[in-house]
Amino acid sequence: MDSFTPPLSLLQQQIVESPLDIKLFVRGKAGTGKTTAGVERMRHLLAQSVPADSILMLTPQRTLQEPYLELLYSPERSAGGEVTSATIGGLARRMCDLFWPIAAESAGFKNPQLPPAFLTLETAQYYMAHLARPLIEEQGYFQSLTINRNRLYSQIIDGLNKAALVGFPYIEIATRLDSAWFGDPAQRRIYADVQKCASAFREHCLENNLLDFSLQLELFTDILWPHPQVREYLSSQYQHLIYDNVEEDTPRAHDIVHEWMNDFQSALLIYDDDAGYRNFLGGDAVTGAALSADCDHVISFDESFVSSESIIELSDGLVSAILSTERQIPEPRGERAFEILTSRFYPEMLDQVVGKIMQLLNSGMPPSEIVVLAPYLSDALRFSITNRLEEKKIPWRTNRPSRSLRDETASQTLLTLSALAHPHWNVHPNKYDVAHALMFALNTDLVRAQLLTDIIYRQKDIKLSTFEEINPEMQERITYALGERYANLRMWLMNYREDAPLPLDFYMRKLFGEVISQSGYGFHENMDAVRIAASLIESIKKFRNAMENQDLSGFDLGREYLTMLADGVIAAQYLESWRSENKDAVLVAPAYTFLMMNRPATVQIWIDPGSSGWVERLSQPLTHPYVLSREWEQGKLWMDSDEVTNETDSLARLVGGLLSRCRERIILAMSDLGESGFEGRGVLLRAFQKVLQQDNH
Repeated sequence: MDSFTPPLSLLQQQIVESPLDIKLFVRGKAGTGKTTAGVERMRHLLAQSVPADSILMLTPQRTLQEPYLELLYSPERSAGGEVTSATIGGLARRMCDLFWPIAAESAGFKNPQLPPAFLTLETAQYYMAHLARPLIEEQGYFQSLTINRNRLYSQIIDGLNKAALVGFPYIEIATRLDSAWFGDPAQRRIYADVQKCASAFREHCLENNLLDFSLQLELFTDILWPHPQVREYLSSQYQHLIYDNVEEDTPRAHDIVHEWMNDFQSALLIYDDDAGYRNFLGGDAVTGAALSADCDHVISFDESFVSSESIIELSDGLVSAILSTERQIPEPRGERAFEILTSRFYPEMLDQVVGKIMQLLNSGMPPSEIVVLAPYLSDALRFSITNRLEEKKIPWRTNRPSRSLRDETASQTLLTLSALAHPHWNVHPNKYDVAHALMFALNTDLVRAQLLTDIIYRQKDIKLSTFEEINPEMQERITYALGERYANLRMWLMNYREDAPLPLDFYMRKLFGEVISQSGYGFHENMDAVRIAASLIESIKKFRNAMENQDLSGFDLGREYLTMLADGVIAAQYLESWRSENKDAVLVAPAYTFLMMNRPATVQIWIDPGSSGWVERLSQPLTHPYVLSREWEQGKLWMDSDEVTNETDSLARLVGGLLSRCRERIILAMSDLGESGFEGRGVLLRAFQKVLQQDNH
């Protein structure tokens, strides 16, 4: 817990010390101390000599387990068994692995006697691309759509995942989408194409013992969970449940917990009111709330341990203004909880933001208590802000789970060096990529890196000449120190070329350990680059594992991985990026990412509140989070009015969620012309204007 954690309240204490045979459903807004009570309850169970391995701790996604993991990894923990920290998806994978013979026989796998290969998001996208690409290029599938291929593949996979998470047969994806469609008839053909690709993918998985997330979950919920042997195993293994952020989990997860509740000795279910931020990922707050009926007591937390009185007033006023309710906005009792930075142009506004951060740091505020939030964090915005923070020597960290590994400079460097080390791949990096790779790997500037590249690199035959071959005058310009680092790297690559090639992840570990992490090189002491390298190596390893049982004749895994990355198929989120970053730094993140980190901050800076990005959901022409949900009435048309209602409700939840994680102040950073060069007058800005008008009356 952080240094702001207050002593436990009487209500928290009662929950923590409740009997070991009671089931509690605790609800309340974010910041009211529910997770603190959950962590302390876990500490209490362990202190009461409850065996750690009899405790199951569930959350909808692993990033929400952070407060519990801090306790479980702390030195104060006594030796013994381990608490199981899991998601329903993680539990499903474990059970599929453990009870594979039962699952394989019933599900219709072609080779049930062979072990399964578990797919990550990216390896699933790889297989989807492998199956869908010929249909797109040869049979004209998705002809009327203009969409990046990686988004197309991921949205088809999303449809399969929604079917498994919500609990309807995957063969109904197109029927459900089609029955709600009201518009251009060409869209119906797109839904039919989605279904054909989804069905082809599922058949390929059953043929080749491949388990993507949707199939793992279906095997668990439909075959393994009802099986007496599996139920007996789980019921005897776990006697105590702590289930946090229930409202963000999916209907099938809630179904499982509902049926499981009688088998637990004790349970603590924690539910955030007015949340439900993961509905685009299948989260369902309605089925989550229904679990309260399975508990002995429902306890409500009302008092915020995070937000000041003025922040709570602002939250009430803004949510009322967004929802256009007639509730009277309270008169501010003290200083207003938000301030506005205004400028004419967007770059000026970013300068003001960094100036404000400097001011706050100079007044003694820790960097970790400041967050900069935007609806989406584009590459341009991320670069513009972090560059300015670097110039002022302000520590920063950024988190954007949707950012592909291929977009990171550190991974681009590793991949370019991989192509140079494996000329038989026949991948010829251009001079621009090589210059950037040398700039980063050799820890130099772009001018010297380009000079060096122009002289030593021949793209046609992927040749790297020696530093000694460069004339002395040019050697001096490049510098001998840089020349020495280059000579070491080149010698290492040439020696590697002489031997039999290693699997790509082995090669990268070797390159990293023996050269580029050494003193003077770009990965030495650059923790962000080290984290990205670890994520990339983990991604490659999982890709290799997923291919183990496949026929790979005439197939080079390393080259195939590079191709897949170039297609943008890879974008998996790695937990490492949430756990190992420098915590004492200003956080720059998309608003929803910050919400799912579930931590407070003293000051939040909201970038461009006039942008429509705060309210509009991403366009997903091949799937639909609301239509493919349990709450949507099948056959009902999705109209513009439904879109507006859902956007408004989502914005109200987003604003309420952000403010319940804010201690003191919101700073609105606005420019007359937004990032795209247009004036923004979105719903969020209009809501703030209503609150301001109320203040002025």
